[in-house]
Amino acid sequence: MSEADRVPSPAVPPAVVAAAPEEKKGKEPEREKLPPIVSAGAGAAAGLDRGSKGQISTLSSFISTVNQKKEAAENRSSPTHLVFPNIKNVRDLPPICLDVRQKQRISVDALSSEMKAPVLPEPVPPVQPKTMKDFQEDVEKSKSSGDWKTVHDFYLTTFDSFPELNAVFKKDASASFNTLEDSGINAKFVNAVYDALLNTPQDIQKTVLKGIINSLLREWKGLSQKRFKQLVERLLQFISLRLFPAKPEEFPPISKCSWWIPSASKVLALLNTANNLVHPPLIPYTDFYNSTLDHIDLMEEYHTWQSFGNSHRFSFCQYPFVISIAAKKIIIQRDSEQQMISIARQSLVDKVSRRQRPDMNMLFLNMKVRRTHLVSDSLDELTRKRADLKKKLKVTFVGEAGLDMGGLTKEWFLLLIRQIFHPDYGMFTYHKDSYCHWFSSFKCDNYSEFRLVGILMGLAVYNSITLDIRFPPCCYKKLLSPPIVPSDQNMPVGICSVTTDDLCQIMPELAHGLSELLSYEGNVEEDFYSTFQVFQEEFGIIKSYNLKPGGDKIPVTNQNRKEYVQLYIDFLLNKSIYKQFAAFYYGFHSVCASNALMLLRPEEVEILVCGSPELDMHALQRSTQYDGYAKTDLTIRYFWDVVLGFPLDLQKKLLHFTTGSDRVPVGGMADLNFKISKNETSTNWLPVAHTCFNQLCLPPYKTKKDLKQKLIIGISNSEGFGLE
Repeated sequence: MSEADRVPSPAVPPAVVAAAPEEKKGKEPEREKLPPIVSAGAGAAAGLDRGSKGQISTLSSFISTVNQKKEAAENRSSPTHLVFPNIKNVRDLPPICLDVRQKQRISVDALSSEMKAPVLPEPVPPVQPKTMKDFQEDVEKSKSSGDWKTVHDFYLTTFDSFPELNAVFKKDASASFNTLEDSGINAKFVNAVYDALLNTPQDIQKTVLKGIINSLLREWKGLSQKRFKQLVERLLQFISLRLFPAKPEEFPPISKCSWWIPSASKVLALLNTANNLVHPPLIPYTDFYNSTLDHIDLMEEYHTWQSFGNSHRFSFCQYPFVISIAAKKIIIQRDSEQQMISIARQSLVDKVSRRQRPDMNMLFLNMKVRRTHLVSDSLDELTRKRADLKKKLKVTFVGEAGLDMGGLTKEWFLLLIRQIFHPDYGMFTYHKDSYCHWFSSFKCDNYSEFRLVGILMGLAVYNSITLDIRFPPCCYKKLLSPPIVPSDQNMPVGICSVTTDDLCQIMPELAHGLSELLSYEGNVEEDFYSTFQVFQEEFGIIKSYNLKPGGDKIPVTNQNRKEYVQLYIDFLLNKSIYKQFAAFYYGFHSVCASNALMLLRPEEVEILVCGSPELDMHALQRSTQYDGYAKTDLTIRYFWDVVLGFPLDLQKKLLHFTTGSDRVPVGGMADLNFKISKNETSTNWLPVAHTCFNQLCLPPYKTKKDLKQKLIIGISNSEGFGLE
């Protein structure tokens, strides 16, 4: 802390503060008459009177008198905010040390009661309400009389908080836990309470269990981030050690401890719920991932879950929050492959049964499109071949020679997405403030192109292609509402609960305005003169929509403004784009119709579709393979020196040039299988890339300057070289 940042203790008068430097020289100054102590309230008021000259900034017109009083009260309780308006040119002084206070003989007892810090009383632990004998007698009385109120009240009180739990079950409520051999818990009492609960009426069991869960959630939500994370990590480690024990002989037989992992998973589920109830969450959702599960038979877990659901047969898929996104991708990919094989086998059987010659093309979803009619041709092909959507995708551009080994498929996705999301196309609106696209609310006669976008996203997930799409997180939340297409076609889809946070991810200015409306302390009806009605411009025509029946005649007031904001957000994100999003929803789920989607969070769907924007070029360097080069060759060393020094936009261009996308797949850079091959050509040539193989062909440039120049030219001008 610098000298300028140090503030003298306001509990000591200014004259005492001024005397401190003199006392350091060993001189005892004469005691002057001390000026009166300026109270915090007076200082704050003086600061307000001075306006911009004071230490408190001028308040805006939106801050009311109530807020001023609240701020003054806060200043009174915080002595560091004292203002001394009558003292000019006060220089910064060092902090007052203990000996200075002693020399000035300022006694704490001499201070007024307002200046003394309040002494907090020691927390008194609850007294043990009942012994085990008392409890068992109450249970017997309840069984004979049928009145379970006493037992019910005991459960609710006991599990209301951790201090109550300690008072009931610990041998000494104030003692700490000492050893593993003696935990300090009355285990017999715990077992008695548990056994008695199993024999209570079912309605009491439900009430008690609900109370226990709510108590746990309440306690865990109040934990510090460090403590909460420690709990999660220990439970995850417990599961890992049970799955892969370092010394299996030290564990009981699996039959004796089969309940360990399910019980730990249930506790983790409660912790995950508590974490989701806090805004923002105490820890990221990724901290619940257990990477050990990446090494078990995931498909067996998935099939067990599909066969038995959430019944007594345990599966980690019942607790998908512990399964990493990489493991979920493996489940989705293998499930997709099995569906592809099943569809292809059925096509083969149909051909043979009709006595037709089998054709290898029948095993693929073959797309033949013209570059000049890309959207219409793609839409026609996908509509015609709707039954083949779950086959392996292959793309051919009409009039161009080339075998699709993955590169043409990537190019088809890239060009199609770029054209559909162009602002002139009118399907999506780009919001510059949030850097994302959102569905246009313009009404149209045919929503098939929105269905096409949904199919494209489904095909991308199905074929492990990352797309350059910028949808807000709210879109993926709607895409999983519900995660499985309902059998009832009249049931609404893509409708989810939305808040100002969701709107802020798309239209931050509008979300801020609505938040200001909610916190406005004036008269909303007189100052804003708004009704439950919204206006939208469609092709130059202003149209009005009522947020509720008769909304144009219902004024927005201080009492109903929360309802107005909620209806407004619901209109923008749900109702006004329902038909567009419903077509998009059905298109996506026509390809990704899998129970595996139920395992995913909205954020994870986004990563599967778009990849991660986090680039780690050092990780790419470590995983790169070489053909014709060694990693110690001078050209390769020049290459990585240049690339690691690139700004982020050039690094993204390099990734896009070599792989067809500037995003990182789920498995990270290692999953790219990036390769640098030696191109035995003139060093005057530019680098060449084979996007279908994620391969960069690099001539043996002699200098770093030459390599950097050629590489920048190549990655910055990498489009428009197709044959037509």
